[in-house]
Amino acid sequence: MQEKSGSPIEWLIPLAFIVCAAWLTWHLPAFTLSWFPPEDPSQYDKLSALFGRIDVTPGMGGLFGGYADMVDWGALLLLPIFGYIGVRTVRRAPMEFESWKPLDRLAVFIGRLTMMLIVLLCCVMIYEVILRYVFEAPTLWANELSLWLAGFVFLCAGLYAMQQRSHIRIFLLYDMLPRVLQRTCDCISTALIVTFAFFLVYGGYGEAFDKFYRWETFGTAFDPPIPATLKPMVLLVIVLVAFQAVVNLVSDWHAEPVIHSAADDIDPDELERIKAAVGSDGTGDLDVTRGSIQSNTPRNS
Repeated sequence: MQEKSGSPIEWLIPLAFIVCAAWLTWHLPAFTLSWFPPEDPSQYDKLSALFGRIDVTPGMGGLFGGYADMVDWGALLLLPIFGYIGVRTVRRAPMEFESWKPLDRLAVFIGRLTMMLIVLLCCVMIYEVILRYVFEAPTLWANELSLWLAGFVFLCAGLYAMQQRSHIRIFLLYDMLPRVLQRTCDCISTALIVTFAFFLVYGGYGEAFDKFYRWETFGTAFDPPIPATLKPMVLLVIVLVAFQAVVNLVSDWHAEPVIHSAADDIDPDELERIKAAVGSDGTGDLDVTRGSIQSNTPRNS
């Protein structure tokens, strides 16, 4: 079992992956126009006009007779490379679940991407607050970008939570069952997840493809392609969640039964750090008992 070593590559690689993915996402109409151009002339003109408006490097000509320039192709080539390196170099942190199959590595790497997205989301919000309330010059893009990033965080965090077995679960009856019936419950829950994923993809594929192919935007001043990206992302993540549920079922099949309690939410390492900070007696010179707090709380007359 590989545990997290804290090396910079474990965070630089996810950041590089996000940069390449962000560039490709913003310039994806270039590849659509180059590889799968719309047959409808009006739709083609609309998509080409949209790309001309959002192109970050308009001065660079397209390669291979298409719309995608050298930077676009570079990001397309680097994205799977950074993804492979990230999956291979990711390490399990001490508090993370001890399962390390290939799909577990992918889920943990996506978890690291989610953590970096949260940092970027906070930076965007802080930047907007400073500009709005200090310089009185709010941006036109911070709100939509925050919504966009938050959508990806929500979806990717769901896959990571599935791999960590950290979704909200009620164990009251589950812990009372023998191991054979627990496995039966696990099979039923996994079958329900896979069934839900199948019908969600079956029912939503057409709409997701249409939004993606037309590159539907948000309709604001910044006009990010939130519908065109998040709708397909929902289907992709739910498929990965279904696969992860099957992997969890196989990994936990021969595991010893676990009796859950309130103590499961306590991190032993964090508890030791708290003890070291407050002293060996638990509270040091400060009395934090309930009686002391209540006696020092002023009563309303």
